Amino acid sequence: MGSPSGEGNDNERPQHQVTIAQPFYLGKYPVTQEQYQAIMGNNPSSFKGAKRPVENVSWNDAVNFCQKLSEKIGKTYRLPSEAQWEYACRASTTTPFYFGATITPDLVNYDGNHPYGAAAKGLYRKETTPVGSFKPNAFGLYDMHGNVWEWCADPWHGNYQGAPQDGSVWDENNNDNRYQYYDVLVNIKNDNRSRLLRGGSWYTSADNCRAASRNRYSPDDRYYVCIGFRVVCSGAWLP
Repeated sequence: MGSPSGEGNDNERPQHQVTIAQPFYLGKYPVTQEQYQAIMGNNPSSFKGAKRPVENVSWNDAVNFCQKLSEKIGKTYRLPSEAQWEYACRASTTTPFYFGATITPDLVNYDGNHPYGAAAKGLYRKETTPVGSFKPNAFGLYDMHGNVWEWCADPWHGNYQGAPQDGSVWDENNNDNRYQYYDVLVNIKNDNRSRLLRGGSWYTSADNCRAASRNRYSPDDRYYVCIGFRVVCSGAWLP
């Protein structure tokens, strides 16, 4: 997990091995606008489209969605840990992108004016695209690079010194979003530490779309047309 020397930023180091201790299912796509509407009763997105990813959602909004979805379905849904997200994105690869050493706009929705590595400049769409518009990774997951940044459960840490090695949420306060009761939800909402974002977006350079790239925003930051999320269902439950 993380980047080797010569790739990325210092906050992506030290590169380290993580063994995911518990099985999990990750959403095949980012949460779409029609899915968000069905659970939350509203659609805050600027780029409207039922199959486009929901955006303009804060970390707290995403946590609320997970809570309501869990209550509706009867299973535990939450935001992924940062380690789960990177494991799922890489899909057993070690290159900067699951496609290889670089990407192009026919593979990922990002700002093609800012390529990575040896790639040439390309198309800048200036908006989200419907989920599943590009090829998936080897795990069958779509849009892990680009389209919208995706919230993770973890609070921000400036590097990986002391990070857990079991894939769990890195939270010294033990205050992640694996909650069951309202009082715990209130505690989470009173926690203003910045939260992790992964994956890059339509608005960012290719560098920000790397599997190891990290970003952060306040948990109540909502009005960003490049931020969405996907959900995890924990345990060995089979649909």
